[in-house]
Amino acid sequence: MATNYETFEYDVLVIGAGGAGLRAAIEASAAGVKVGLVCKSLLGKAHTVMAEGGMAAAMGNADDRDNWKVHFADTMRGGQYVNNWRMAELHAKEAPARVYELEAWGAVFDRTKDGKILQRNFGGHRYPRLAHVGDRTGLELIRTLQDHGIHQGITVHMEWTIVTLLKDGSRIAGAFGYDRERGRFKIFKAKAVVVASGGLGRAYRITSNSWEGTGDGHSLAYHAGAELLDMEFIQFHPTGMIWPPSVQGLLVTEGVRGEGGVLRNKDGKRFMYDDIPDNYKSQTSTDPEEGWRYTQGDKNARRPPELLTRDHVARCINREVKAGRGSPHGGVFLDISWIKEKLPNAAEHIKKKLPSMYHQFIQLANLDITKEPMEVGPTTHYVMGGVRVDGDTQMSTVPGLFAAGECAAGLHGANRLGGNSLSDLLVFGKRAGEYAAKYAKENPEGQVSDEQIEAAVREALAPFERGSSSGGSAEGPYQVQHDLQNMMQELVGIVRREDEMARALEGLGKLEERASKTSVYGNREYNPGWHTALDLKHLLTVSEAITLSALDRKESRGGHFREDFPNKDAGAAKVNTVIFKGADGSMQLRREPIPDIPEVLKQVVEEMK
Repeated sequence: MATNYETFEYDVLVIGAGGAGLRAAIEASAAGVKVGLVCKSLLGKAHTVMAEGGMAAAMGNADDRDNWKVHFADTMRGGQYVNNWRMAELHAKEAPARVYELEAWGAVFDRTKDGKILQRNFGGHRYPRLAHVGDRTGLELIRTLQDHGIHQGITVHMEWTIVTLLKDGSRIAGAFGYDRERGRFKIFKAKAVVVASGGLGRAYRITSNSWEGTGDGHSLAYHAGAELLDMEFIQFHPTGMIWPPSVQGLLVTEGVRGEGGVLRNKDGKRFMYDDIPDNYKSQTSTDPEEGWRYTQGDKNARRPPELLTRDHVARCINREVKAGRGSPHGGVFLDISWIKEKLPNAAEHIKKKLPSMYHQFIQLANLDITKEPMEVGPTTHYVMGGVRVDGDTQMSTVPGLFAAGECAAGLHGANRLGGNSLSDLLVFGKRAGEYAAKYAKENPEGQVSDEQIEAAVREALAPFERGSSSGGSAEGPYQVQHDLQNMMQELVGIVRREDEMARALEGLGKLEERASKTSVYGNREYNPGWHTALDLKHLLTVSEAITLSALDRKESRGGHFREDFPNKDAGAAKVNTVIFKGADGSMQLRREPIPDIPEVLKQVVEEMK
């Protein structure tokens, strides 16, 4: 049966063509191995383009006090010390080189007056650290990596989906998938596989994620035997569009606040000054005037509270809305237009600094951000948890399986700082590609059994089988997906409670039962219902992992806020949550002690407090 399908052979197969996947493919190809790259949509459509504000790297161009030690300390403090310290160290040290490399490959960054790469302020960063291209930085990163990558001899398979990973004993041996247009099955034999497929925001109703964010990488790795880490930590970006309903959840870049935008409730009050966490009080302005000076580059000023970490800002917005002080459509107001009180050419300044945001609101909300405040609210944006990897090599607990970018865990701990994502993609995309190529050179090709492939085919075709046997009465996949998104939004969202999450866990069991009976009709060509039916497995897997982990962490930390346990717990600060597949196929959880941070890095954290 298996010989009937088109087969491709690579040394390294990369799944996902966002920033991490492209950078991994480039690095593996540069090492002289044969590389294949698979992406669900067209090349250039990856969700990386939605990262608008910039990439964090301690280059010191806008403030010469910045260096890797400050960046490391900021990342650890933002992640509330459950980060993988080695990844945080490597990221802080290597990010500047990755940005300069991108520049050498053709990225066109905004510039300082003396021609250096300009850097802007962002939440949780002590100094202006984000190298940017207006508010279109992710697009420039993708464009540059693609333009460079096409010369590296990488074979790209666009609009293809991976259904399952293939193994030879305990190690990875390839992947099985299909092309989305025709529905034809494909077999990829590979000595090493890098999963870099992004996030899982589509498990929630309100999300900034594109349709592709269905947790494929997390789920593929988990079902192949890899461990998942810290899945309870979901980042709800404070500022997503909330009106009109058709664009609910679409991202409003943190760059708006970095350029001086302020948050107000319906009474016009800047409510962020009401709640400044103790560990940030020494770094936060005490009055609006000082906060404004900070956004304009005054080195003696401290940041406005709008630039506190995303988890905190999102909860403050949620608090205002629940207290009845929200905007007409259930959010708050983000106002950049007020800077006309400070700058004579404010409208032109806003259009120059935030061109994408200006056009986004004009076109989608019929609102001019140079004249009126925007309505915004929290939106599911990013998962800090993911595939557990080695900090240096990015290899998972499955030999030959690597992960990078959003579907890998460790760097961000309990909460990601804005701008750390794009530099994460570059630093660890490069490392994943480098070590995947090394692994491929040192290991022979694995053997893929016909039984594995036949099982994958049966699983992929099951929705059609159920459709033909049900006489048209079976449930379709869209309703299950819709109910899952609503349930996760309501019960495992920005504020969590034991009873609600217990209900969600029970609900997931029922949804899994429904998903196993969903049916699709027609044939495999151009069949989005079929694609959705196959995505359900991934969405249900990551939703269960999030819920189990969130139930187990009985404290509030970073992106995980428990209404019934609102404070941090010192004991919980010392463990990561590990999800793994039990021998009986059920999802299991264990707590694992966080390795001690070396004394030299402890000293860095203490110095930067």
